[in-house]
Amino acid sequence: MAEDELRSAYFLMGTDRPKIARALARLRARFGAEGVETLSASDASGEEAVAALNALGLFGVGRLVVVHDVEGWKKADVEALRAYLGEPAPGAVLALVAEEAPRDSSLAEVVAKRGELLRYDVPKPKDPSVWVRSELERLGVQASDEAARRLVEIAGDDVSVLALEVEKIATWAAGEAIGAREVELLAVPAAGDTPAWALSDAWGARDIAAVLTACEAEVDQGVEPFLIAVRLASQVALVRSAQALAEEGLGAKEIASRLKKHEFRVRKALAHADRHSREELDAAVIRLAGLDAALKGASRLSAELELQRALVEITRAPEAAPARA
Repeated sequence: MAEDELRSAYFLMGTDRPKIARALARLRARFGAEGVETLSASDASGEEAVAALNALGLFGVGRLVVVHDVEGWKKADVEALRAYLGEPAPGAVLALVAEEAPRDSSLAEVVAKRGELLRYDVPKPKDPSVWVRSELERLGVQASDEAARRLVEIAGDDVSVLALEVEKIATWAAGEAIGAREVELLAVPAAGDTPAWALSDAWGARDIAAVLTACEAEVDQGVEPFLIAVRLASQVALVRSAQALAEEGLGAKEIASRLKKHEFRVRKALAHADRHSREELDAAVIRLAGLDAALKGASRLSAELELQRALVEITRAPEAAPARA
């Protein structure tokens, strides 16, 4: 078979949706728009996909049938496809798309006999920042590890969203290297608001002014003080756990596996742990527990004031704490 000759069927599977989209775009480019039909397995059976393949493409340009979400196809659907691929229609190409392994494992085997299996996955362990760096490099941009991690922290770990951000940053960079600062200036937070990591990063850096600014921004956006406190308490607990495991000699990758967290989050937690002693983290956990009680009615002060007081106390350096009588 010639290198550019199309197979009768392709099975595109995996979690890297942008790469799957690019592969589909290359297939569609081989057919005119009038020769492509897109179906969803949620409402199209294997028999219906076969019927679409057997229909003549307009103007004799061939026919591409794309079927999304084939994870749910059952045995009857697979058998219909098996019978069709025994004698496929000339000029017709089938492209099956799935993010997860199909319910019927024989589906991939059926396609492999007369077609090609294409697997596209975000790197495992699932650290989207690794994927971000590889995509930026593909577009001719060198990015630091911190820049890639920062993009994930800002935009989230949905690779479809990250792909758009990567394209935008690569266009701006025009082949030049970028760092975390450039990413912070260009990237759009996942929800379009102040990113949730801003407050925890400020706490980790022991920057009281930044902590209060981030807190005020979240409150202005309508985030409840209780939710802010819960999220920060979770981060403090993560830093505390990561610090303890690091003291046992474990590296970031091992800690991430042990705690079942993304490696980039663990690395961030370890950076925070470098600025806080075990005693300070213990005290922060206790102070945040007190804040939780205050926000649930144990204090007559406003929730915003209680939150701000607690943030200042757990953020300031020990030498900045007022002396006790």
